Amino acid sequence: MTRQIALLANPTAGRGHADQILDAVTARLAASGAVVEHLIGDDAEHALELARKAAADGVDTVVTLGGDGMVHVAVQALAETEVSLGVVPLGTGNDFARALGIPTVDPLAAADVVVGNHTRRIDLGRSDDTWFATVLAAGFDAAVNERANAMRWPHGDLRYTLAALSVIRSWKPVPYRLEIEDSTGATTVREQEAMLLAIANTESYGGGLRIAADCDPADGLLDAILIKPVSRLEFLRVFPGVRQAKHLTHPAFERIHARRIKASAPGVIAYSDGERLGPLPLDVECVPSALGVLVPPRA
Repeated sequence: MTRQIALLANPTAGRGHADQILDAVTARLAASGAVVEHLIGDDAEHALELARKAAADGVDTVVTLGGDGMVHVAVQALAETEVSLGVVPLGTGNDFARALGIPTVDPLAAADVVVGNHTRRIDLGRSDDTWFATVLAAGFDAAVNERANAMRWPHGDLRYTLAALSVIRSWKPVPYRLEIEDSTGATTVREQEAMLLAIANTESYGGGLRIAADCDPADGLLDAILIKPVSRLEFLRVFPGVRQAKHLTHPAFERIHARRIKASAPGVIAYSDGERLGPLPLDVECVPSALGVLVPPRA
């Protein structure tokens, strides 16, 4: 049977070249014999509506053309279905694609991964009715995202750098209460102050910050990462090293594997896949093998 592919595109991605890339990717997919339909939403809500309709109509694959935000939209539509997700990264972060070995700098190479049609089932995180594929941030990192989103200038990485410097000036350790269900189903309660809490399904966020380096997205568990209290100066020294995973050996670092974790703390707004999720408390669970992703055969 002819393969049916829905191409979910962000028209603002690709630094203004999205239309050209869309045409080239469409041609590459169509050359494999697939029928390709374009889904171009007016906003994230409309894009989600289109993706859900495509999945309900029986497409084989939904391919995102954009960044992690577009992946986040597609995941809401495809979680716990048999419709596969393909990813052609055009964003600035591309953490989801990087985690699964999908080419991040060559859209046609990423399209060839879709053509190869090699599916890997991975876990997803879920909080209430919202799914996430990469990392849920609920500490300093989320506060930086919140501050950056409120800034009109500058754009790009500099905005996040300035937001981080602004947030750290008044940042204090957060008193978390964590209810943790481990791989055996046993539950423990933990009260711990920390600078940062990240609940990870894949290893990185923020364009390659490897906060949960070596996290396995198919082990049926989430990796809860804590950076316990340190001075602001020490935190500023340690945090940039997250990109090279240098923080893993710092005594303030702790990793907890959990099937489910309920996180409570006053005044903390959480982000998942870089999108605003809402305030704590949140009950977060790992849903094993919830999503089929098209990956290179080695991934």
